[in-house]
Amino acid sequence: MHQRLTQWVLKHPVLVILSTILLVVVAASGAQHLVFKSDYRVFFGKENPQLNAYEAIQKIYNKSDNVAFIIAPKDGQVFTSERLEAIRELTEASWQIPFSTRVDSITNYQYSYADGDELIVEDLALEPLQMDQAALERARDIAINEPLLRNKLISPQAHVTLVNTTVQLPGINPVEEVPQIASKVRELQSQFIAKNPDVDVYLSGMVMMNNSFAEASLEDSATLVPVMFLIVALTIGLLLRTITGTLSTILIIIFSIAATMGIAGWTGFYLTGPSASAPTMILTLAVADCIHILTTLFHEMRNGIEKRQAILDSLRINYQPIFLTSVTTAIGFLSMNFSDSPPFRDLGNLVAIGVMLAFLFSVTLFPALLSLLPLKVKPHKARGDLMMHFADFVVHNRRWLLPVTSLIMVFIMLFLPQNKLNDDFVKYFDTTVPFRQATDFMQENISGMTTMEISLDTGKSSGINDPAFLQKLEQLSQWLRDQPETDHVNTLSDTLKRLNRNMHADDPSWYRLPDSQELAAQYLLLYEMSLPYGLDLNNQLNVDKSSTRLIATFDNMTSNEQIELEQRILHWLELNAPEYQVTIASPALMFSHIGQRNIRSMLLGVTFALILISLLLGIALKSIKFGLISLLPNLTPAAVGFGAWYFINGQVGLALSVVAGMTLGIVVDDTVHFLSKYLRARREPNANPHAAVRYAFSSVGRALWITTLVLVCGFMVLAQSTFKVNADMGLLTALTILIALAIDFLFLPPLLMKLDTHPITTTEGAIKDEKAKNAA
Repeated sequence: MHQRLTQWVLKHPVLVILSTILLVVVAASGAQHLVFKSDYRVFFGKENPQLNAYEAIQKIYNKSDNVAFIIAPKDGQVFTSERLEAIRELTEASWQIPFSTRVDSITNYQYSYADGDELIVEDLALEPLQMDQAALERARDIAINEPLLRNKLISPQAHVTLVNTTVQLPGINPVEEVPQIASKVRELQSQFIAKNPDVDVYLSGMVMMNNSFAEASLEDSATLVPVMFLIVALTIGLLLRTITGTLSTILIIIFSIAATMGIAGWTGFYLTGPSASAPTMILTLAVADCIHILTTLFHEMRNGIEKRQAILDSLRINYQPIFLTSVTTAIGFLSMNFSDSPPFRDLGNLVAIGVMLAFLFSVTLFPALLSLLPLKVKPHKARGDLMMHFADFVVHNRRWLLPVTSLIMVFIMLFLPQNKLNDDFVKYFDTTVPFRQATDFMQENISGMTTMEISLDTGKSSGINDPAFLQKLEQLSQWLRDQPETDHVNTLSDTLKRLNRNMHADDPSWYRLPDSQELAAQYLLLYEMSLPYGLDLNNQLNVDKSSTRLIATFDNMTSNEQIELEQRILHWLELNAPEYQVTIASPALMFSHIGQRNIRSMLLGVTFALILISLLLGIALKSIKFGLISLLPNLTPAAVGFGAWYFINGQVGLALSVVAGMTLGIVVDDTVHFLSKYLRARREPNANPHAAVRYAFSSVGRALWITTLVLVCGFMVLAQSTFKVNADMGLLTALTILIALAIDFLFLPPLLMKLDTHPITTTEGAIKDEKAKNAA
């Protein structure tokens, strides 16, 4: 059937080209509907329990999405009249940030104190320019000793401070909302620096992290894809020495990417950090089909076959292995649908579509282009010599190659369990990304971005004023502060202790919790009535005051450490406050859990893909035995790759949990091509395993190392991404593909010569005359 298709294509090349262009234009027009979602929540499915817990807390209390201006005077002096005035102005200006609901800084901190029988609540630095040195020193002492400010809005040394703006994203137009906020924030940053050149200003917070997801991906698209195109063009041009073949291959790549992204737009996909790397992957994978076709085509033409017949022969020889490798690659990427993270599911689906489109264009448009464009080859006597020398080396040294390569693989695989699960969403970005620099600076000087929000529900109205509950809240707050990881604890108990002291003439001995529910309720009511708009306690209390939210901030921790700390907190609450309903959630905790959840779900996906791919190979190779043999070179590259990763990094996060599924389909390519050529030779009468191995190396070896080189280069380009999720995924995938080639060249042939000792019969008849034609 495919031979008739190829003959029809070569008979009507212009019609094929015009039809393909029309179809691609229609498909690609859907790309205008693609939107980029920059909210970190896109990494979590609707059923994710940690996301649901976080959303539940956000509905009860004010949202905690924020933008943080980190202000660092170059002389380390925050508490001067000029600096405080600049901070006050920035605090006021921050209300202009779209969707802002609250702005907190040291200048507008609602400091309370007693004046006779009155409770006075006012800004800590209302008019900085009017403050004398004594007033400045007093404000500094208050700030660095106030539990609600120290390590939250001011560093302990009072040399770095924050202006924190809380925003409530409407979610009506998520594509524009975050960039709109980021644009205004950067405008304010520029204005501040222009007026205060002696102050450094960094931008952090959840909104800036969201924006960095989008910017990192757009930067990748603008830099990595063009670089990859250049590498592909140079690789094909230098190794195959063909301008026509290079241009035709690039056209196949462009059509595959354009059609895939267009289909994504038509079908409602949206782009995220991971899924935006789909064009780079499609670009890399689409090259392999063309290289196999070109390599065989040139071999035929060098042997004197005219171009049209050479194209027919190349398609006849390569159609089945190219189809098989495309399907198995697509299955590998489709196994990413088992991922718990929607962006990785989208990435898998997009690349699977792209791979199959690349196959379709490779067997229709590609031969049509080659038939019309001028194509000349020069006789090249030594082309196959290198691979034949290598084949001889493998055959002559098969007895020690098999045990040595086996031992090396087993040794490296032993280190696989030594990798540690670690996801730190801040470190998803390279240190060159401004958000990462700002957040690292904030971590070093004030506090980290790792938080846990703990909601305690008493189950009854005004229950948070109960002295028994307040004692439990205070004990929990103190216990958290005693933990070595803790930077800051924002808790209602601190506010009530301060109010109790205020209501007793600021006597330090009264800095303790009220001893009656009525007093606590009165203090809170009086305090809330004194607070200005936007600085109320809705970020800590629900409407009927039945529950309160405590927010703990920690140093950056690994995923395992966060989950272990969560379990410690739950254990403490179970022992000390079992009567209250507890919810613990935060973005950091969400990312910590999803890595583990993703690994479990992807193991299921890889198992499913492996079974399906093995069945396909067994059917296609017409041999259960060789289908089973193929399992070893297909399974071991990922295991060896993860073992080697221990020496490179040693940490496995969300991105790397999908690499096994991704690479499974890709590494099968080499095995399929090598085995198909090996079996073609073995099914010829009198061809022994040694001769079959030599034939496989001579016919397909060169194409395999060229495609591997292109694949490795492609994923190494992705490894240069400033978005660490893509960078790590690219690096480990490149490593795995390289390992796969080494296994297929050094382990698989000795294994075949060891196990394949019986004659193979064929229903196809003798193919001796065909052998020369089928050399690729």
